[in-house]
Amino acid sequence: MQYRRFGKSDWQVSALGFGCMRLPTTGKPEDIDEPEASRMLHYAIDHGVNYVDTAYGYHGGNSERFVGRALKDGYREKVRLATKLPCWLVKTAEDFDRLLDEQLGKLQTDHIDFYLLHALNKGSWDKMRDLGVREWASKPLGDGRVRYLGFSFHDDFDAFKEIVDAYDWTFCQIQHNYIDIENQAGTKGLQYAAARGMAVVIMEPLLGGRLVNPPQPVQALWDGAPTRRSPADWALQWLWSQPEVSVVLSGMSTMQQVEEDVASAGRSAVNELTAVELALIDQVRVKYSDLCPIPCTRCGYCMPCPNGVDIPRNFEVYNAGVIYEKPGWARNEYNNWISQEARASACIQCRECEDKCPQRILISEWMPVIQRVLGENGPYVTKLE
Repeated sequence: MQYRRFGKSDWQVSALGFGCMRLPTTGKPEDIDEPEASRMLHYAIDHGVNYVDTAYGYHGGNSERFVGRALKDGYREKVRLATKLPCWLVKTAEDFDRLLDEQLGKLQTDHIDFYLLHALNKGSWDKMRDLGVREWASKPLGDGRVRYLGFSFHDDFDAFKEIVDAYDWTFCQIQHNYIDIENQAGTKGLQYAAARGMAVVIMEPLLGGRLVNPPQPVQALWDGAPTRRSPADWALQWLWSQPEVSVVLSGMSTMQQVEEDVASAGRSAVNELTAVELALIDQVRVKYSDLCPIPCTRCGYCMPCPNGVDIPRNFEVYNAGVIYEKPGWARNEYNNWISQEARASACIQCRECEDKCPQRILISEWMPVIQRVLGENGPYVTKLE
């Protein structure tokens, strides 16, 4: 295992962190296959992984309980443990202590090494700030229930910068991979946080698994590389090659994935990839973009929609279903993670957005297509006839 400095601290974190969001199950997402999941976690720790990440809501609330049981018999002392405050459940300032103490009980520990405000965006940060989370934090940091405070993030760079500048955070957790260099915090956010001395924890290095089994045009590029690597190894090595990256979380679901990711981490190093290899990854990113049916750049000029449709989000989900050949994922995302009011089905074809779109996308014509394909399981369309 390779190790890297964790921000301004003198602690060395393993290049690979164990994410406990996609553990093996016996059926339903909340039903963790604990014997197999424990075997996987113990293998990772025995092979040098020292950062374990979970959260209040993972696996229907059972991930923290599993981790608490799995880290018995000396394993808790071998790792630093991260979990997250479910900001959406915080209604009053009293909820900060209530939720933290509940999590300590579930994890069967007297302290959490790295405590994150979960999934911050501009709106949820405003709420947490106004409820006094910064002032509250001095209490658990002072009494030892929490060792270090950070946040995980899903919004744009401007919101990220505002949150970073608002408190003396130890670390942050951002979505990053070779596709998302300009999405959310992006490479710009990674470098901004690291320049302030923060450790940066990476989530979604494989874009929820969508970079593991690429479509044929992308695989052809990998097959032509001078160095033979799996698509997953390319994605991980791209992250580890960047000096600003502290630790890369992988949400592993099988023992094979654990073994492969541990081996990949063992080969990692800062600036490991050559200029030729980095250029190849740029080509792969462009190829994925070429496969994109709707040329939306998420600039947001089309927003707000007068009828409440989240136009960029609808395009993002539809495009991902086509690009990564994941129709099931896209339909689940559309029907479960986009509110009914914001779905394409709410479009009334007023065309107000089309005058504002720099890409001249026929938004009002794409919206019924998206609803038909994602809402009604129709066949995918890659261009308007």
